Amino acid sequence: MLNRFMATVAVMCMAMLAWAQPAHAQQQTVNFTLGYFTPLGEDARTTGDVLNANRSFLFFDLKDFNTASVGGEWLFPLGQYLEGGAGVSFSTRTVPSVYQDFVDSDGTEVDQDLRLRMVPITFSFRLLPLGQHTGFQPYIGAGVAVIPWRYSESGEFIDFGAGNVIFRDTFVATGTNAGPVVLGGIRFAGRSVSSGFEIRYQKAEGDVGNDFAAPKIDLGGWTYNFTVGVRF
Repeated sequence: MLNRFMATVAVMCMAMLAWAQPAHAQQQTVNFTLGYFTPLGEDARTTGDVLNANRSFLFFDLKDFNTASVGGEWLFPLGQYLEGGAGVSFSTRTVPSVYQDFVDSDGTEVDQDLRLRMVPITFSFRLLPLGQHTGFQPYIGAGVAVIPWRYSESGEFIDFGAGNVIFRDTFVATGTNAGPVVLGGIRFAGRSVSSGFEIRYQKAEGDVGNDFAAPKIDLGGWTYNFTVGVRF
């Protein structure tokens, strides 16, 4: 599936570059984003998600994975009412957790850290109903995100099959998975700078393997971005 997505991304990039050539008189923008990522809630997550499975015996909340997101994006016109975009962002969060119903023999918690890192690489198209040359530019868009990710659990664990033995270890899963992105926002554009606000939704899932409580991890969620752009 990833190969099909990568092929789609390549076609999109070639089409963007080809269509951008006649629009050279219109301005391009390098956008910098500072945002807040919130993962999908329990009921919206994929079946077999490791975080949902962990919540059945570990104490933490999915909202604990809310975190800051930073990124950059190149936007280029594809005519008066359409533009293309290619960008990358970064988010990471470490969440402490403990077993709900078990403690160590000395009464201390059996604790571990859950960590998720994502680096979405996004290719998108935006529709600007009011056009490129107005100062106020609402837009909606869609595209595809290719997401390199890393998920780990590190700390103390209980081996229930060996008489509730407590041991220390680190379990790590990595991957690159792709999925759809939809977005919408508003932009205030001047001659050389722009600023605005954007809401972005991504949906993807990865495989973490057999060392965890469930075989998959849901990479989906919402990002609320403040944007500042340099136009040229």
